[in-house]
Order: sequence, then C-alpha cells, then structure tokens
Amino acid sequence: MAILQLTHAPILNSSAQLLILPVNSAGVLLDPILTRTKRLYPDNYQRYYRACRDGSLEIGSCLLHKRSREQAGLGVSSNGSQPSYIANLVISDHPYHPARLRWLTAALVDLQQQLIPLIRYQGIRRIALLTHPFISFSSKLNDTQNLPPSSVNDISSADSSNSSGFEPLDWYDDILPLLTQQLQDLPKLRIDLHLPKFLTL
Repeated sequence: MAILQLTHAPILNSSAQLLILPVNSAGVLLDPILTRTKRLYPDNYQRYYRACRDGSLEIGSCLLHKRSREQAGLGVSSNGSQPSYIANLVISDHPYHPARLRWLTAALVDLQQQLIPLIRYQGIRRIALLTHPFISFSSKLNDTQNLPPSSVNDISSADSSNSSGFEPLDWYDDILPLLTQQLQDLPKLRIDLHLPKFLTL
C-alpha cells in the first residue's frame, strides 16, 4: 500500500525521485510553479512542448519523461536534488479549463500503469505531486491571487462557459478521493501531495 502524505513544503525542494506535474494539452503553463519547472527541467519541458505541438499528447494521458544523468545531476533546485523522472499528467485541454473527472481518472490510470515497472525494476520509492493546478480554478476556493491579473478576466469568461461541462472539481470532494483511490494500491511507495498554503492539511 502506498502512503499518501499531505504537505505544504515547496515541491521544488522535494527529494522525490519522480515529480508529477498536472499539465494541459495546449502546451501553455500559467501556474507559477509549472512555469518555474520550464527552467529547472528544460529537457522535460521541451519534450512536453513538442508533444503538444505535434498533437501526440492526448488529454487523459501521462507523458513520463526519464531525465538523463547529466540533466538530473545539475542540482538546480535549492536543496541540490533533482528528480530522475517527471510525469506530465494531462488533465485539461487548456490552461483556463479545469480538469474533467473522466480526464483526470484516465490520466491517473495511465500514470499508475507506468509507475508499476518503475517501482518494481527502478527502485522508485518516493514521488511528489503538485496539486495547485488541480484547484486553481475551483469556484469554491476562488483562488486567483497567484495568477497574472490579465488571467482573471479570462478565467471568469471560462467559468461562465462551464455549462458546457467544464465544472471545476472540488479538492476535498472530488480530487483527493480520486487520487487516493487510484494511487493507494501502489506498493512500497510514499506519495507527497504538495498543497497550497490556503488548503488545510
């Protein structure tokens, strides 16, 4: 059984062997932490961006990137540790559109299938998941404080079109239970869920 641990610690300081980054299939990263990963892990971003541009990245999938020894050993993050793998969890088709439950479920199933051989054969024991992109557009939290001011109007217009099926998922009612359901059966694994400070642990 995997151990899921909620934390407020900065994910970019994590010593996890694998990072899970929720992304979209448009190749546009607006979340402040995701934009920092473009510089910290350029090899991953280039692969992700190419997959978006050539149309090979499907919503509801997981693009797993194995970092080269040279890239993973650069020690760019402040604690000098670098992940060996980055999992790009494709949960949306656009940075202003929240994830749909079926997209998130499919992406987590794909992630789980790719994690099993890494746990079994590569000795992966600790992973870290960035949660902020899941909840940035939740209508219950109304968290627009960490986004560029120009984005707020776009989010409002995107929210007004939620009648077409883009209903924001709630962290406590939808996302956390789904993460627990899909990931808790993975063996010998610690999963750190990195939450924004405004969410209680």
